[in-house]
Amino acid sequence: MIDPNKNPWTILAEKKIYNNPWIELSEFDVLNPQGGKGIYSVVHFHNIAIGILPLDEENNTWLVGQYRFPLKHYSWEIPEGGGKKNIPPIESAKRELLEETGIEAQEWIPIIETHLSNSAMDEFGIIYIAKGLSFQKSSPEETEELQVKKIAFEEVYKMVLNGEITDSLSMLAVMKTKLLMIEGKL
Repeated sequence: MIDPNKNPWTILAEKKIYNNPWIELSEFDVLNPQGGKGIYSVVHFHNIAIGILPLDEENNTWLVGQYRFPLKHYSWEIPEGGGKKNIPPIESAKRELLEETGIEAQEWIPIIETHLSNSAMDEFGIIYIAKGLSFQKSSPEETEELQVKKIAFEEVYKMVLNGEITDSLSMLAVMKTKLLMIEGKL
């Protein structure tokens, strides 16, 4: 039987390839679980991924549209961003929601903790549902050219099912929220 607490990889050497304020790339010389030599590259994230699905009393939500540079196309997503690891994630969630949409919330429900692509990176994410909404002025960062739209949650759910929304935090948030609604927990 495999011991889930034992690392079957042997690290022979580690080399830092790249580092900036958001990510670090390391390359490892390794022996794989079968003893073969190889390399393994890992992207380390300096921040926590934060996602927020705001819901009003009529089960409307708000999506943020923006051009995603790595994908070279426009993407509709839940409000999301990064949070420093030394700051409580809920504080980062409040900041991101206000910054991107101008929305403040009275109630915050953590619904998912996730590793976004654990085969190549260590990015960890937390997703919240925000309720008890009030509306202020948004103030996106200079790197963000955002479009915000109010939309019925059921329409967003259909967008996920139809492949119109492919962002992982958004998909996880919508599917978990739908499950909670079906179970009568929301």
